[in-house]
Amino acid sequence: MITTRTLTKQAATGALTGLALGDALGFPTEFNNVPSILAKCGPWRTMRLPKPAHVTDDTQMTLALGRGIRTAMDRGLLTPLRLARPVREEFVDWYHSPDNNRAPGRTCMTACRLLDSDRPWQEASQTGSKGCGANMRVAPVGLVPGLSDEQRSGAAQLQAALTHGHPTALAASDLTARAVYLLAQGAEPMGLIGQLRSYAYENSGRYLTRWLGDLWRYAGDASPEQYIQRGWDECLTALARVQDALRDPSPETDPCETTGDGWIAEDALATALHCFLLFPDEPVTALRRAACTRGDSDSLGCLTGAFAGAHLGAGAWPKEWSERIEYRSDLLSLGALWDS
Repeated sequence: MITTRTLTKQAATGALTGLALGDALGFPTEFNNVPSILAKCGPWRTMRLPKPAHVTDDTQMTLALGRGIRTAMDRGLLTPLRLARPVREEFVDWYHSPDNNRAPGRTCMTACRLLDSDRPWQEASQTGSKGCGANMRVAPVGLVPGLSDEQRSGAAQLQAALTHGHPTALAASDLTARAVYLLAQGAEPMGLIGQLRSYAYENSGRYLTRWLGDLWRYAGDASPEQYIQRGWDECLTALARVQDALRDPSPETDPCETTGDGWIAEDALATALHCFLLFPDEPVTALRRAACTRGDSDSLGCLTGAFAGAHLGAGAWPKEWSERIEYRSDLLSLGALWDS
């Protein structure tokens, strides 16, 4: 149900700001184990935003996707053809940018190099990769107002498939965008996992041909339905792990121990949801928990921040933090567009 609070909380600004803050908080702790992080940063519940608050490729690619969506929708209703070209161009521009120096993922770099050509995008897609680079950047799809369920699902999967063509990367991106959308619309956090599991069951045998074309053929599956089913099944298993972890929550334990390290798409979704749902009304604590993990801490932080910001809005974040995050003007520009 859409309430007055939903309309006034500025969910898009909150989600995009939170994503960048989580990214910046987790940037210095990536590739570190928890004892090393505690030695470097002190107690995890008092971790401070770095100065300067630099982000990684996670935020850069989120902004690239956001700009691509904006361009597509300036030209009319969101369709596969209208979306694919500007997002592809934004990803290639990111690939060539001198600012693309934040340890970007190998899959994104390989695919973007191949996208910088005249070949069909399906030939560039890395169908063996389900790295979290697909869903770390998908939050804008869940924030754009006025999309149908089919447009939202199709856009989430298509943007993932431009680089990561493994079906689990597509399903995890779809679920991430769905979670952001539901929270922005006022869904209660405690019912979120159940809603996502139902959504996964409903979509598990549905291959979105209009959005994906013949991508499934490049993955070697016998049918498009068999291809996409693999992805939804893995995501359903990951969501079940989150449910199990939250039955007996342990906030002081590294969430990666129960829901995965986050390097792959379904684990990034699961552990970010885990961190958010441990502290649904304490957004900064949720970010700190995500950043103080043994796993892919910047991607876990950015997804946790997107969930928390979509839920609580722009007011979730300390002014002193949000005012000095890198790319602040770009984040606010897209947020204002989608909050209006």
